[in-house]
Amino acid sequence: MSGVHHYHYPSRDEFEKRISGVTVPSTLKMAALVSAIVGLGLFAFGAATGEQRAWHALHFNWIFFTTISSAGVAFAAVQRLVTARWSRPVLRFFEGYVAFLPVAFILLLLILFPGREAIFTWAGREHIEIAEKAAYLEPTFFVLRGIVLFGSMMGVMLWFVYRSVRLDVAVMPKFTGAKWAEGLRAKMRAGFGEERRELHSTHSTLGKLAVAVCMLFVVGWCFMAWDYSMTLTLHWQQTMYAWIVFMAGWLGMMMSASLLSMWWRNQMKVDDLVTINHFWDLGKLCFAFTAFFGYISFAQYLVVWYGNLPEETHFYNLRLSGVWKPVTQLIPILAFALPFGGLISKAAKVYLPTFVLFASASLVGTWLHRYIEVYPSIYGVAESLPFGLYEIGVTIGMLGLWFTCYFAFMDAFPKMRVFMMTSPYRDEVQVPVDPRTMEPLPAHE
Repeated sequence: MSGVHHYHYPSRDEFEKRISGVTVPSTLKMAALVSAIVGLGLFAFGAATGEQRAWHALHFNWIFFTTISSAGVAFAAVQRLVTARWSRPVLRFFEGYVAFLPVAFILLLLILFPGREAIFTWAGREHIEIAEKAAYLEPTFFVLRGIVLFGSMMGVMLWFVYRSVRLDVAVMPKFTGAKWAEGLRAKMRAGFGEERRELHSTHSTLGKLAVAVCMLFVVGWCFMAWDYSMTLTLHWQQTMYAWIVFMAGWLGMMMSASLLSMWWRNQMKVDDLVTINHFWDLGKLCFAFTAFFGYISFAQYLVVWYGNLPEETHFYNLRLSGVWKPVTQLIPILAFALPFGGLISKAAKVYLPTFVLFASASLVGTWLHRYIEVYPSIYGVAESLPFGLYEIGVTIGMLGLWFTCYFAFMDAFPKMRVFMMTSPYRDEVQVPVDPRTMEPLPAHE
């Protein structure tokens, strides 16, 4: 990245003193829990009383939070694949995103079973008029595809983060965290062997898992974007659509993780470890993916515009007319123009208040992007904008649920990759070795 990081970290004893006792403030945890209970209670009430908007609000928020959560683990996997060193102080903040995935899997089951006919415009029909899509959307195949794809992605991501966290728990015997994870921490410490061998065997395992994480993230979200977003408009198909869906999640992940990195830096008082250079690097990544997200979004629109085929233009015509138009026009301003124009300078990246402003604007923009993906496809030409109690309430509930999961994870395990920052052998991973013989591997391996 910036090339100006200095990798001089404290000893493990110093790390234990500095981060072991740091927990999420109880008021924040309580606020997150209350938000989750109230918001999801509102959803449960709506679902029980036949209010379909409760399901629609859950669905677009599920896409928003789940793409971001899986992208956090995929980012950590990318850092392993390139054996990055700059990100070691902040990478656990990204890995914590995995905590929401088991809850997201439960919510997906709700969407696929009791909520399917309320959400998907084609569900429940005796015949799907597009013969080419009838077999693909056959109910059993549709449900099994979602369970297998998301379940596989979640399983590999959980295993990847488990192996990463295990190193830090094992070398910090005095670390104590949330009681719910006592058994997990004990399991991680059991059987931990000689440090150098553990480093290389885990690094090798993480490399293989990282490849699987990245492949499942891309392939899995291609299918899930088609299934849970694009098929809501049965007569719409576009080759760039899946990329836009999961790259919006990637962009949201970069922006939210940057904000959380700032918060953790203050909370743990680790200005010497998480430095302004880290925010310069994170800002560059946020800027780059803002540009990429804008590029693929405009590329899709441009092809549809100059092709001018009715079977394609109807998707944009709906969203650029009537009650949907103001929301659609707001998205490129919040998700592209503001963060692109703002984060193009180094000053805006390293001056944290401006970074917070542009990252927050981007998150609101990508959240509205999810809304405009889902709602026009369900409601069509509407007389008034379907945005009110359920959309706001369920969003607050999902936000509280996400933070409840994230806080629980971060309070249970070391908040930094202490092992990779303190091991005397840490830089050996730049030249891979065979963990069985501890000899360097030939270049082609």
